[in-house]
Amino acid sequence: MDLSSVIIAVAGMAGTLGGSLLTQRRAERARRREIRLVRAHDEERENLALRRTCYTELNRDARQFTTALHRHLHILRERGTADDTDKAALDEAKAAFRDRYSEAQMIAPEHALGPAQTVNRALSDVYGQVKRLERDEPEAGETLDSASRAQYAVWDLLRTLRTAMRRDLGVSSGED
Repeated sequence: MDLSSVIIAVAGMAGTLGGSLLTQRRAERARRREIRLVRAHDEERENLALRRTCYTELNRDARQFTTALHRHLHILRERGTADDTDKAALDEAKAAFRDRYSEAQMIAPEHALGPAQTVNRALSDVYGQVKRLERDEPEAGETLDSASRAQYAVWDLLRTLRTAMRRDLGVSSGED
Protein backbone atom coordinates (compact mmCIF):
# COMPACT_ATOMS: atom_id res chain seq x y z
CA MET A 1 0.00 0.00 0.00
CA ASP A 2 1.37 3.31 -0.87
CA LEU A 3 1.33 6.41 1.25
CA SER A 4 -1.22 8.30 -0.82
CA SER A 5 -3.77 5.51 -0.37
CA VAL A 6 -3.28 5.62 3.38
CA ILE A 7 -3.66 9.42 3.41
CA ILE A 8 -6.81 9.19 1.32
CA ALA A 9 -8.24 6.47 3.59
CA VAL A 10 -7.42 8.50 6.76
CA ALA A 11 -8.89 11.66 5.22
CA GLY A 12 -12.03 9.77 4.22
CA MET A 13 -12.44 8.29 7.68
CA ALA A 14 -11.78 11.69 9.32
CA GLY A 15 -14.32 13.28 7.00
CA THR A 16 -16.93 10.65 7.83
CA LEU A 17 -16.33 10.93 11.58
CA GLY A 18 -16.15 14.73 11.40
CA GLY A 19 -19.38 14.88 9.41
CA SER A 20 -21.10 12.68 11.99
CA LEU A 21 -19.86 14.87 14.81
CA LEU A 22 -20.98 18.05 13.05
CA THR A 23 -24.39 16.56 12.32
CA GLN A 24 -24.72 15.47 15.92
CA ARG A 25 -23.75 18.94 17.20
CA ARG A 26 -26.26 20.62 14.87
CA ALA A 27 -28.99 18.25 16.00
CA GLU A 28 -28.12 18.93 19.64
CA ARG A 29 -28.29 22.71 19.05
CA ALA A 30 -31.65 22.31 17.33
CA ARG A 31 -32.96 20.24 20.27
CA ARG A 32 -31.79 22.86 22.79
CA ARG A 33 -33.41 25.63 20.72
CA GLU A 34 -36.65 23.65 20.55
CA ILE A 35 -36.58 23.08 24.34
CA ARG A 36 -36.08 26.82 24.93
CA LEU A 37 -39.01 27.62 22.65
CA VAL A 38 -41.26 25.08 24.39
CA ARG A 39 -40.28 26.44 27.80
CA ALA A 40 -40.92 30.02 26.69
CA HIS A 41 -44.32 28.98 25.32
CA ASP A 42 -45.16 27.15 28.56
CA GLU A 43 -44.11 30.15 30.66
CA GLU A 44 -46.24 32.48 28.55
CA ARG A 45 -49.23 30.14 28.86
CA GLU A 46 -48.74 29.92 32.65
CA ASN A 47 -48.38 33.70 32.89
CA LEU A 48 -51.61 34.18 30.94
CA ALA A 49 -53.44 31.69 33.20
CA LEU A 50 -52.10 33.47 36.28
CA ARG A 51 -53.23 36.88 34.97
CA ARG A 52 -56.65 35.46 33.98
CA THR A 53 -57.19 34.11 37.50
CA CYS A 54 -55.95 37.31 39.11
CA TYR A 55 -58.13 39.50 36.88
CA THR A 56 -61.22 37.36 37.45
CA GLU A 57 -60.79 37.58 41.20
CA LEU A 58 -59.92 41.28 41.12
CA ASN A 59 -63.01 42.05 39.07
CA ARG A 60 -65.22 39.95 41.37
CA ASP A 61 -63.82 41.42 44.58
CA ALA A 62 -63.94 45.02 43.32
CA ARG A 63 -67.58 44.55 42.35
CA GLN A 64 -68.38 42.95 45.69
CA PHE A 65 -66.64 45.77 47.58
CA THR A 66 -68.58 48.34 45.55
CA THR A 67 -71.82 46.49 46.26
CA ALA A 68 -70.95 46.25 49.98
CA LEU A 69 -70.36 50.01 50.06
CA HIS A 70 -73.74 50.57 48.39
CA ARG A 71 -75.44 48.26 50.88
CA HIS A 72 -73.71 49.94 53.82
CA LEU A 73 -74.78 53.39 52.64
CA HIS A 74 -78.33 52.08 52.30
CA ILE A 75 -78.21 50.77 55.87
CA LEU A 76 -76.90 54.10 57.16
CA ARG A 77 -79.64 55.93 55.28
CA GLU A 78 -82.40 53.59 56.51
CA ARG A 79 -81.32 52.95 60.10
CA GLY A 80 -78.91 55.79 60.77
CA THR A 81 -76.33 53.33 62.07
CA ALA A 82 -74.75 50.01 61.17
CA ASP A 83 -74.42 47.08 63.55
CA ASP A 84 -71.30 44.98 64.02
CA THR A 85 -72.43 42.41 61.44
CA ASP A 86 -72.88 45.12 58.80
CA LYS A 87 -69.49 46.63 59.63
CA ALA A 88 -67.84 43.21 59.47
CA ALA A 89 -69.40 42.47 56.05
CA LEU A 90 -68.04 45.75 54.67
CA ASP A 91 -64.60 45.15 56.15
CA GLU A 92 -64.50 41.59 54.74
CA ALA A 93 -65.31 42.90 51.25
CA LYS A 94 -62.62 45.56 51.64
CA ALA A 95 -60.04 42.99 52.81
CA ALA A 96 -60.82 40.64 49.92
CA PHE A 97 -60.40 43.47 47.42
CA ARG A 98 -57.18 44.65 49.10
CA ASP A 99 -55.72 41.13 48.78
CA ARG A 100 -56.65 40.87 45.09
CA TYR A 101 -55.33 44.35 44.35
CA SER A 102 -52.04 43.49 46.06
CA GLU A 103 -51.76 40.41 43.88
CA ALA A 104 -52.53 42.43 40.74
CA GLN A 105 -49.75 44.87 41.64
CA MET A 106 -47.28 41.99 41.25
CA ILE A 107 -48.81 40.46 38.11
CA ALA A 108 -50.55 43.05 35.96
CA PRO A 109 -48.68 45.05 33.33
CA GLU A 110 -48.81 48.84 33.60
CA HIS A 111 -51.63 49.28 31.07
CA ALA A 112 -53.92 47.14 33.27
CA LEU A 113 -52.52 48.27 36.60
CA GLY A 114 -53.29 51.96 35.94
CA PRO A 115 -57.08 51.44 35.90
CA ALA A 116 -56.76 49.10 38.90
CA GLN A 117 -54.98 51.87 40.84
CA THR A 118 -57.77 54.28 39.92
CA VAL A 119 -60.42 51.84 41.16
CA ASN A 120 -58.44 51.20 44.35
CA ARG A 121 -58.15 54.92 45.05
CA ALA A 122 -61.86 55.52 44.38
CA LEU A 123 -62.96 52.61 46.57
CA SER A 124 -60.64 53.72 49.36
CA ASP A 125 -62.02 57.25 49.16
CA VAL A 126 -65.62 56.05 49.32
CA TYR A 127 -64.78 53.67 52.16
CA GLY A 128 -63.19 56.55 54.08
CA GLN A 129 -66.29 58.69 53.56
CA VAL A 130 -68.56 55.87 54.68
CA LYS A 131 -66.52 55.26 57.83
CA ARG A 132 -66.45 58.97 58.71
CA LEU A 133 -70.22 59.20 58.16
CA GLU A 134 -70.68 56.07 60.25
CA ARG A 135 -68.74 57.72 63.12
CA ASP A 136 -70.69 60.94 62.53
CA GLU A 137 -67.42 62.78 61.78
CA PRO A 138 -67.76 63.74 58.11
CA GLU A 139 -65.34 66.08 56.41
CA ALA A 140 -66.63 69.26 54.82
CA GLY A 141 -69.17 68.45 52.11
CA GLU A 142 -69.44 64.75 52.95
CA THR A 143 -72.99 63.50 53.14
CA LEU A 144 -74.72 60.20 52.48
CA ASP A 145 -75.69 61.59 49.06
CA SER A 146 -72.14 62.62 48.15
CA ALA A 147 -70.83 59.22 49.26
CA SER A 148 -73.56 57.49 47.23
CA ARG A 149 -72.64 59.51 44.12
CA ALA A 150 -68.95 58.65 44.62
CA GLN A 151 -69.81 54.98 45.09
CA TYR A 152 -71.99 54.98 41.97
CA ALA A 153 -69.15 56.55 39.95
CA VAL A 154 -66.97 53.55 40.78
CA TRP A 155 -69.05 51.41 38.39
CA ASP A 156 -67.70 53.36 35.39
CA LEU A 157 -64.16 52.90 36.68
CA LEU A 158 -64.80 49.17 37.02
CA ARG A 159 -65.91 49.01 33.37
CA THR A 160 -62.68 50.74 32.34
CA LEU A 161 -60.67 48.30 34.45
CA ARG A 162 -62.51 45.28 33.04
CA THR A 163 -61.86 46.48 29.48
CA ALA A 164 -58.13 46.93 30.19
CA MET A 165 -57.88 43.46 31.74
CA ARG A 166 -59.79 41.81 28.88
CA ARG A 167 -57.58 43.58 26.35
CA ASP A 168 -54.47 42.33 28.19
CA LEU A 169 -55.83 38.78 28.07
CA GLY A 170 -56.51 39.10 24.36
CA VAL A 171 -60.28 38.51 24.67
CA SER A 172 -61.30 42.03 23.71
CA SER A 173 -60.60 44.49 20.98
CA GLY A 174 -60.88 47.27 23.54
CA GLU A 175 -64.30 48.35 22.29
CA ASP A 176 -66.28 46.79 25.18
